[in-house]
Amino acid sequence: MSKFSPKILSESDISRLIEMAWEDRTPFDAIETSFGLSESQVIQLMRQELKRNSFELWRKRVTGRATKHVALRSKSVDRAYCPTQYKNK
Repeated sequence: MSKFSPKILSESDISRLIEMAWEDRTPFDAIETSFGLSESQVIQLMRQELKRNSFELWRKRVTGRATKHVALRSKSVDRAYCPTQYKNK
């Protein structure tokens, strides 16, 4: 388990959180609802869990992205993900 754990996260939780953070349409608010981590905590976790170059690419990609911040999103977007995004388990 990594050093970062404001609440105890399993390896599968960390994996899912990273997946959600990489997704363009999943806002930080949805991550906070699911895992209880603020945007700054997600950034801290991503910095710890990703390779430096991967983290820098991710940070550059999500900085200011309207879809990652509910307040910047179009009012017509009322969901966090595409209906076909998740595979049946």
